[in-house]
Amino acid sequence: MENNSLKVKSSRPSAIVIGGSSGIGYETCVRLVNRGWAVTNISRTPCNNAKVHNICADVAYGSEAFDAISSTAEKLGLNALVYCAGFSMAAPIEYVKETDYKYLFEVNFFGALKAVQAAIPHMKKKGGKIVLVGSLGGEVPVVYDCFYSASKAALEMLAREANSELNCYNITVTALLPGGTATNFSYKRKVYSEEENGAYAKPLNRAVAALTNMEQSGMKPTRVAEDIYKILISDKAPIIKTCGAKNTAMRFATRVMPEKLTTYVNGRMYNQ
Repeated sequence: MENNSLKVKSSRPSAIVIGGSSGIGYETCVRLVNRGWAVTNISRTPCNNAKVHNICADVAYGSEAFDAISSTAEKLGLNALVYCAGFSMAAPIEYVKETDYKYLFEVNFFGALKAVQAAIPHMKKKGGKIVLVGSLGGEVPVVYDCFYSASKAALEMLAREANSELNCYNITVTALLPGGTATNFSYKRKVYSEEENGAYAKPLNRAVAALTNMEQSGMKPTRVAEDIYKILISDKAPIIKTCGAKNTAMRFATRVMPEKLTTYVNGRMYNQ
């Protein structure tokens, strides 16, 4: 469902942001419209910036978002696609419900895949930039949220391989890897109850508290949005980019440390 008018193609560059109603996605929409872009947000709830065109759709269900990308690109053209939609949950592997982990993957990975598929035909003639907001959690697991980490790792691999296929069309796909970011995403996380977690309840609650603290004491979403903007205007967009020097160093360290040491350090971070 659309809530404001959509104009036909203009000289302004056009961007579609998936998940632009809050957090990183919202700040990305603000930066783009303030710098002259025509911006369409596709999400379940609208972006409250008056300059942003909104289409209400849920990336986890049906072809709503796919159709919205296609129709918008037909009218405005498409220079950039930014996928910010995400879902997180804390649940033990032993007890996690199939409906929950399937929904998570629909939002975090399959929704992104569908968005990329919808964008490609409209970018083939003139090229374009695609940014998939991943996570350092795709490099090092988030304790008791392995499904989130697995989906973000898959998103990173999608970006890597897509560049091999799409370079000939001047389409670049970047996986952007923020670390902890202070948004309301921390408080939207689905956390299983103590009854559902059984013997895992106490360590899971410690991990969730540590993760929330890492996020809320981390970088601001404006910082991540600025990195997204720089990628979109870059002549040579990176395939993988980490936000900030600290997170870049952390990613490097986890790649050179022995696996057992990485696992130990990661467990300590989550009070395990």
